[in-house]
Amino acid sequence: MLILHISDIHFKSPQCLDPQQDPDFPIRTRMMRDLMRQVELLGDVGAILIGGDVAFKGARDEYETAWKWILQLAQISGCPMERIFVVPGNHDVDRAIVRQNIPTQSAQHMIASAPKHQREWRLSQQLAHEDSGQSLLEPHAEYNVFAAPLGCNIWPEKPFWHQDVDLNGGVTLRIFGLTSTLLSGKDGEDDVSGSLYLSPRQTVLDPVPNTANLVLVHHPLDWLSDGEDVDDVLTNRAAFHLFGHKHKQRAVLADTYVRIGAGAVNPSRGEQPYQPGYNLIDLEVAGEGTARHIRVELHQRRLQDAPEIFVAITNNQGQPVFRTNIPIPVEADLPVIGVPNAISEVAVVGEIIEAAAVPDAEAAMGEADTRDLLYRFWRLTSGQRRTIAQDLGLLEEGEMLLPEPERYGRALIRAGERKQINDVAAAVAKLEN
Repeated sequence: MLILHISDIHFKSPQCLDPQQDPDFPIRTRMMRDLMRQVELLGDVGAILIGGDVAFKGARDEYETAWKWILQLAQISGCPMERIFVVPGNHDVDRAIVRQNIPTQSAQHMIASAPKHQREWRLSQQLAHEDSGQSLLEPHAEYNVFAAPLGCNIWPEKPFWHQDVDLNGGVTLRIFGLTSTLLSGKDGEDDVSGSLYLSPRQTVLDPVPNTANLVLVHHPLDWLSDGEDVDDVLTNRAAFHLFGHKHKQRAVLADTYVRIGAGAVNPSRGEQPYQPGYNLIDLEVAGEGTARHIRVELHQRRLQDAPEIFVAITNNQGQPVFRTNIPIPVEADLPVIGVPNAISEVAVVGEIIEAAAVPDAEAAMGEADTRDLLYRFWRLTSGQRRTIAQDLGLLEEGEMLLPEPERYGRALIRAGERKQINDVAAAVAKLEN
């Protein structure tokens, strides 16, 4: 699988609404033309991972413009629409909401001011509270509208997402989209390095057999108050760590993981050096048994001044590609042992009660057919989405009061848990016709 890794696109309205007056437009054109040439050499892109800062101030018109460009990017790279993933960056947070919303300010301050040993508890407390949880996520409202068709929306009960993609060779790539922006824009001001918080809640990253974990997050570790703890978890439980925000392309190729900085598609034009860039990451499963591994080839592309074209960043040997292997030995599934309950299928084996593993409905959203259904579902009108969710009994009491991205995000995951995805697909098709 060839992965396109981009970040920090910064669609800024009103400039971005008129290509003739958008100074960043020609840079994106250069990038797309270079990408077309790389695809001719390397093959089609299998997934696009966007590391945040899609917008500049979290405005709806910025996301509408960005969406058109992202679809064009998918088309020229040969990437299926159902293989686009995104996480929020600090510019995807609407700071005007933070400045105007006292409950949002209070929730952020309660978490940020808590002693380190209490911060995880304080975050969970705020997210669990009906009003505080919604206030904390409210500055992400327009991001969530944009991200919902991608299955990458977030809400208080689910402040990050994860989805599975098949790498073949018996290996699953589990993509975790982590949210580093819950405390972003505090008091409506710029963030300070070391002031943001991820929390252990987002970094469980369970080491599932025959699965390579990939973490996509906007802010690098030094922007997190729990950066050292996150570093320890990532190096032990994730094979791929993809960051944005710093507008710098970096690559660390260790024995068991790869850590990559995305650069920026559109950095501030006042930055020196001004170096727009993007990454292509080629993953291939090779070997068998204990020798099985993922071959990694990283191609980093950067804009040069004169002539204005994208060129390869070279390694220490002057080669335009960085290579390494990540071991993924074959592992046996663990037996699931449990006590019978209402939702588990159980079988008695001797004196042991074995409970069938409950499928991970959210991870299964990464399947191509299901993600295609997400696009189609979100293209329906609000009334049509409501009809499907209500007719299939996918909404619980009080959920009609939730923001739409959360309301129907919950409903779709619930459909997966109840094996009703085919029912949703049939209902969508009926309305489409």
